[in-house]
Amino acid sequence: MPPELIPQIQTALLDWYKQHKRDLPWRRSTDPYAVWISEIMLQQTTVAAVIPFYTRWMQRFPTVTTLAEAPVDDVLVHWAGLGYYARARNLHKAAGIITDRYSGVLPGSVELLKTLPGIGDYTAAAIASIAYGEDVPAVDANITRVVSRLGAIPGDPVRETASRRAVNELALRLVPSGQASDFNQAMMDLGSSLCLSDRTSCSVCPLCKYCDAYNLGTPTAFPAIAKKAKTEGQRDVSVAITDNLGKLLLMQRSISDPLWGGLWELPRVSATASESLEDAAARAVSLVNGLNTGTLLPFGSLKHIVANRKITLYGYSAVLKAEMVREQSSKTQWTALHSLQDYALATPQRRLIAQYIASQEQPALDLGELG
Repeated sequence: MPPELIPQIQTALLDWYKQHKRDLPWRRSTDPYAVWISEIMLQQTTVAAVIPFYTRWMQRFPTVTTLAEAPVDDVLVHWAGLGYYARARNLHKAAGIITDRYSGVLPGSVELLKTLPGIGDYTAAAIASIAYGEDVPAVDANITRVVSRLGAIPGDPVRETASRRAVNELALRLVPSGQASDFNQAMMDLGSSLCLSDRTSCSVCPLCKYCDAYNLGTPTAFPAIAKKAKTEGQRDVSVAITDNLGKLLLMQRSISDPLWGGLWELPRVSATASESLEDAAARAVSLVNGLNTGTLLPFGSLKHIVANRKITLYGYSAVLKAEMVREQSSKTQWTALHSLQDYALATPQRRLIAQYIASQEQPALDLGELG
């Protein structure tokens, strides 16, 4: 990239941003906390999906201190539906550190921000540049794509060190002094609206005439991101166990679980390759009381994808007397259906429970009679 083009690119992009800037709730504040929450929520999640979650979150946890003081279960309840729940647990941990170490105010430097749980290179740069004006590029997937095309940088910046270094170096050169906040957000908006991964709108792009990939005639060839690994099939079975009062049994997953740690769910197992769904359902019940359950009643199923796993979740129902539940503890709860909103449940579990409730014209098997 010739040095004389850098100021022209900066001016063209910032002028475009003044006219096309997205009106997003977290952009209405310069509060570093608001920037932090939005950036964590936007990881692996679309802007449209994040907005209602962000609004509810900020109403419940308006400051770092209120987040730090909240029970982690409450934090997970307000995160439920966003997925990748380690993000919420890390927010809670980091809020405690910020409250204790920095008097409730996020540090302003990239290096200090990166010492906090859940904050990596990109998020630290986004907070430092957007909230504190530090002249650093916030290189997310969108900015990686735009910069790769501007410089026609070869290779896969996700997996190849040389390609990633070239993207980061050009991104740093492009950031205008004192205007990193607007410039980084302008690059994000450009990458999410005009410079998409599978198609481009080069004719209306403010950077078109400066773009090496466009001038080569192959803009979508950059960056050369390797295809994602194919999703693996997985069969999971959850059992809706009710007692004779109609209360539903929930179990809490271990906090160390990387995907759903700390969340509540119907007793659930993953079926092995040679295991029938009925046997898997029986095994799920045995986690609760150790009984040989016999035949269970299926009531529904649904599909969802997590990471590289394509999961089909099957539901079975059963009735079990409350006193028969082995090792009742804070990790095992009987709850009335109207109280389910008080528990942090992943979206697939909420959908499966809705199917269970809709199926209740049919009687379930009373496991209390089995020996």
